[in-house]
Amino acid sequence: MSERLTHQDDEGRVRMVAVGDKPVTQRRALAGACIAMTRQAFEAVRGGQGPKGNALHAAELAGIMAAKRTSDLIPLCHPLPLTKVKVSIEPNQEETGFDIRAEVICDGKTGVEMEALTAASVAALTLYDMAKALDKTMTISGVCLLEKSGGRSGDYKRSD
Repeated sequence: MSERLTHQDDEGRVRMVAVGDKPVTQRRALAGACIAMTRQAFEAVRGGQGPKGNALHAAELAGIMAAKRTSDLIPLCHPLPLTKVKVSIEPNQEETGFDIRAEVICDGKTGVEMEALTAASVAALTLYDMAKALDKTMTISGVCLLEKSGGRSGDYKRSD
């Protein structure tokens, strides 16, 4: 593992990482997030009865769209030709909330971790937006990389 930040040059200036010499390989990342809410909001969202319509469908679509726009949102991210983006949202009865998973795949020269993290984050934010009329105390947490494969740094799987 490198001891220096990849997006800084020797003088500490921001730079975009050069990936031109890297081989094209399949890259995959899986990210997650959680959103907790009141029982009332949870039941409405789970039943597709939120004040703005079916929040789960809207959040899944928003996550997919966000993954595709990551390079427009996060400075220095390379635009990537994504071959798959899947966002799934499952109810978590114990937390009265939802667990979000975003899987992103591409054949490219750099990884798709940021695309997966962006998809999970925007899906959670969309759920918040869609249900805020019912619960302004919702909490988004646990945004993290769960797995990645491909590339020079090898595979990663979160242990907790």
